[in-house]
This record gives sequence, structure tokens and C-alpha cells, in this order.
Amino acid sequence: MSFETTVINDDSANVLLGEEEGYVLDFKATEIAPSKSARALSAFANSDGGDLYIGISEDKENKVFQWRGFSSIEDANGHIQAFESVFPLGNEVDYEFLSLESNREAGYVLKVSVRRSSGVSYSTDQRAYVRRGAQCIPATGEALTRLEYRKGTRSFETHPVDVPIDFVSNSESIIGFMLEVVPSREPIDFLRKQLLVREGKPTVASLVLFADEPQSALPKQTGLKLYRYTTTEDQGTRASLVGQPQTIEGNAYNLIKDAVRATVEMMEGIRVMGPAGLEKVTYPEVTLHEIITNAVLHRDYSIADDVHVRVFDNRIEVESPGGLPSNITPETILTERFSRNGNIVRWITKFPDPPNKDVGEGLQAAIDAMREMKLRAPEVIDRGTSVLVLIRHQRLASPEELVLEYLQAHDEITNSVVRGLTGNGSENSVKRIFKNMIKNGLIEPVPGRSLRYAAYRLPVGPGQADDGA
Repeated sequence: MSFETTVINDDSANVLLGEEEGYVLDFKATEIAPSKSARALSAFANSDGGDLYIGISEDKENKVFQWRGFSSIEDANGHIQAFESVFPLGNEVDYEFLSLESNREAGYVLKVSVRRSSGVSYSTDQRAYVRRGAQCIPATGEALTRLEYRKGTRSFETHPVDVPIDFVSNSESIIGFMLEVVPSREPIDFLRKQLLVREGKPTVASLVLFADEPQSALPKQTGLKLYRYTTTEDQGTRASLVGQPQTIEGNAYNLIKDAVRATVEMMEGIRVMGPAGLEKVTYPEVTLHEIITNAVLHRDYSIADDVHVRVFDNRIEVESPGGLPSNITPETILTERFSRNGNIVRWITKFPDPPNKDVGEGLQAAIDAMREMKLRAPEVIDRGTSVLVLIRHQRLASPEELVLEYLQAHDEITNSVVRGLTGNGSENSVKRIFKNMIKNGLIEPVPGRSLRYAAYRLPVGPGQADDGA
């Protein structure tokens, strides 16, 4: 097997040696046993990926890293063979050898780049590892179960819940569903045939789908909390919280519809600064619907937490428990397909007027609806233990266009107004926007203002009155 060899100069080497080991970076000496270096690959793959360099060792006395590579590329074969047992298909790992331009005698450093794996990755000792800071920690017991839930090799939706089966089989929800969809069957027979009953108990999926009040059996895993904060700050506070959070309950089908309706109602009356002055905050209802639907259907039901919807003056946040599953990332979420809760997603599409149509199509519909209203696309953030979607009331226009549009209806504009228009919370960033616009002759400072009260206006042409003089 041949590998790419890259020659790097001293500046690049010094940058690399100056890095600190951490969550996505690990250095190992060539003397390390291949079985131990394989643990780092397992840990990276089971976490968020990372780079392992073999041939960089630490001078612990001087607390610096040194380049001490393999004498030949063949000397690294033992490590590569161990790594191939961890990644037999080679889909989640890339190899590259590095050598120094100024000192070939320093040897070859093996760089191994690992992507987040779609399943649980086991090391050569048949144990799965995860990354904690700069350490590789074995995932055992509950930690391994949690890893399997996140990777999708195990789903909590199949877990039996210790409640009587008639809690689901005699519910109004399943009786209505059966009459509409499969009238020729009895609910209990349907649940058993669809493997929604295990060990004589209803599964999490059957409760989420068909129980009238699944919160009675899973009180902290099936609800939704709705908040209203009268602020545009990054964090809502008790002082900006309006009243008490609303608690929305019911099975997934009703929960989604009630949550969307309550969120729309909560937005009534919110105003934000727009180019023409205060304007009503509106978001496409399809965007709210699709993102709340995803939060409810694709959450990790093993985590004892609600879905949280927070309505701010300039945005809506939807946060669902559990990080993105498998190898899905914010960058690949529109192109990759994976369903953490296959039974829930499959059967909710059978309901009349279902909240979702297919895995993955909802987010694209939410983005398209925002663009039609000339608003920026929602932002997906994977926090590891939760997924946060930001729906901002932020125009697609550039900051410069918004400034000029605002000045068509107003005599002047300030830094704080621009931050409100653009959603840019950085005062210094807005100062740079003003500076570039002044340089290009698009605006000018209002004369006679101190820095603290600085404002800007459209340029006053020759012969025009200057009220600010």
C-alpha cells in the first residue's frame, strides 16, 4: 500500500510542534505500541474526529514537542496494520507521511486523520474509546450505551417502559389512528406485529406515538417547553423572561401541532427595527413547523430533558436533547440521511396530515421558506448533548445594503441600530463596516458628534444645507 509523502518547511513544522494536544489533536512517539495508538483512533472516531501524529514526542523537562520520526516509512507498518483492524474499510481514516525539508534525517511522521464514524469504533483490544480533552477514555457500561444511542447502533425508542400495555392499546389516540389507517385490526395486535411491544410492555416509540399523555410514563423525556424573552442578547435571563414557560404535552402528533400554534401566537406583537423603522416580526410558519417537527421526532429520548423553544425579540431558538446522530454534522445534514428513531418517523407519516413526509426533507423546506421571505437560513449547531437551531429575523441583504436602505427613510444611523438590523452583536465589527463605507464614499460621519454619540448619514453634496454643521 502506498501513502502520500509531504515535505514541509521549518515554519510549518514549528507551527505544528507549537500546537497543544487536545480534543482533536494527539501526538505519539514512534515507540508507542500500535495497540495503544489505535485507542486514539477509536476515540477520535467515536467523538468528533481528529488528527494523530506518530513521530512527535514530548520533551517533558522543557515542555516542548520534538520531531523524532520513523527512520523509514516501512517502520510504521505495525501501526498501520493495527489501524486497519480498527477501520477495515478505510472509509473514516486518511494516512500521510510528513518529512522535514531542512532535515531529512529527523525521519517520517505518520499523520492519521480520522473522521467521526457512523457506528461505534472499537480498538484492537475490542474496547470502544471516546475523547475527553486530550485523553482517550474507555466507554463502558452506561457510557457505552450512551455512545451506541448517539451512533444509532442502538435506539432508545425500542426500550420497553414499565406501564400497562392498555396505557397505549386503549388510548383515544391509537383508536382514532386505527379507524383511520388500519380499521381491520385490533390495536393490541397492531402494536405487537409492529414490534411496538417488548417483554409485554409498550416501547418508548409506542408511547410517543399513541399514548394520550406519554408524559405520565416519561415525564421529562416527551414534553416541550416554550419561553418568551424580551431581549436580543445571546442569553435569556430571568429578568427578560415573560411569565412562566409554557409546558406543552401530548403524543408527538399533537405536541408538534400545539407547539407550532403556541409559538406563532407568542410572536404576536413582537417588533424589531427594520430599514423603515419598527416592523412586525414574522417567520414562515412552515419553517417553525419543520424545525419543531425535527426536534420532536429526532431527539434522543434516552435523555431526561424536554425540547426547548425560546422566542426572543430577534430570533427563535429550538433546542432538542441529544447531539446529531451517527456521522451527521451541521455541514452534511442536508445531504446525509439517518433516523435515530426509525419507528417513530415511520409511523407518524401514516397519520392524517402528517407533520413530516420523509427523513431530511424538512430542513430544506425550512430553508427555502426563509429565503422566500428574504431571511437568512436557519443555523444548526451541534452542542454534543443537544442540537440547537437558530431561526434569526435577519435579512439576506448585506449590512451595507441595510445601512443604505435605512438611510433612505432616516436622517442618520448609529452603531446600535446597525447591530439591531443585522443581528451582528459586535460593536467593533459594525465600526469596520462604517469605516469601509466612508472610504467608498457611501456615507459620512454626522459632524459635531463625539465618538460616544457617533452617527452616520448619506453624503451631503456641494451646495446642500448641512444641518449638522
